[in-house]
Amino acid sequence: MLTRKGNLLQISLKIVSFLLFLICSYLYVKSNIKINCLFFEITGLYCPGCGITRLFESLFKGHLYQAFRFNQLIFILLFTLPIYFIFMDKLDRKVRKNFLYCLLIFTFLFWILRNVSFFSFLQPINLESIL
Repeated sequence: MLTRKGNLLQISLKIVSFLLFLICSYLYVKSNIKINCLFFEITGLYCPGCGITRLFESLFKGHLYQAFRFNQLIFILLFTLPIYFIFMDKLDRKVRKNFLYCLLIFTFLFWILRNVSFFSFLQPINLESIL
């Protein structure tokens, strides 16, 4: 069992890790290096991560709705996963396991549905349509 000081240190490390992730993402976006999705280039299908770079560009400009439209899954995870990681020590092992299974199932469903024409609203928006 962790002491209060050890628990505070763990939470602090998680927060610092998340902040470092955001800083690295910001620097990557500002570098203007664009990497095309290899999966999309080969198959013509969207992967669960398609639109992440544009999502971060929009977030750093303060355009939340536009960021959400680029990748809904990652947008939601950006707000839910940090909370999960902060409080996961207080959750039962079975709850943590079920959360991760649900996350995996949700990711696969998102991947499949964003490639079905009826659910085209899940696809990353076209840049020309917002300029």
